[in-house]
Amino acid sequence: MDRGQRVRLGDQLYGQIFDQIASGRLNVGDKLPSEHEICEQFGVSRPVVREALLRLRADGLVSAYQGLGTFVSHQPAPRLKTLGDVRNVSAYLRAQEVRMALEGDAARLAALRRTDEQLKKIVDADRAFAEGLAHGRVSAEADLAFHASIAEASGNDFYLAVLETIHESIQGFMRLSLNLTRTGSRQRAERVADEHAAILAAIREQDGERARVAMQFHLGQARHRLVDKERD
Repeated sequence: MDRGQRVRLGDQLYGQIFDQIASGRLNVGDKLPSEHEICEQFGVSRPVVREALLRLRADGLVSAYQGLGTFVSHQPAPRLKTLGDVRNVSAYLRAQEVRMALEGDAARLAALRRTDEQLKKIVDADRAFAEGLAHGRVSAEADLAFHASIAEASGNDFYLAVLETIHESIQGFMRLSLNLTRTGSRQRAERVADEHAAILAAIREQDGERARVAMQFHLGQARHRLVDKERD
């Protein structure tokens, strides 16, 4: 573990355990070592171990049972490790939590405030994304353009400004997630396209609450698709 970034030890340990799960060294149903054993194995303190395990539980990768221990409950698609660096997955998923709150409300306001010109920009961004998805060449930039156009239509510059502060983590998440979609089943790609379409429809019809729910659902599903191969 790199102690030069003390504040990041929990994330580093998360990444190490995530790597073991993603690579198949730990499979669904396997029991993780005890907290003490993890401390010894990685040379970290018990609070660091508890932080990492808490994050893994929050992300649905492991489940803890009183008196029994912690077990792997979900596993990412095996090809995830071939598609990019998974060491920063913890930060990517934390950014996704922020996006669910922030972009959900931005979508609500976009539905209520958008102009015809802004709606056209969202429509064009969705069309470009969907076409790329259909031809297996979708990019994080196209996905970002769709989400940014919605934040812009909210009429509040702070939404875009806050998203910019976590841009690197958002882009990292999108690259991993979209690479999984590009190399996954047709049904997976169709689900992503349908989720975008639901957001767009709510904004077009100026239904703020439906737009918020559709956006939060989409971001939550994207999060689940990254960590659970059963949703491939």
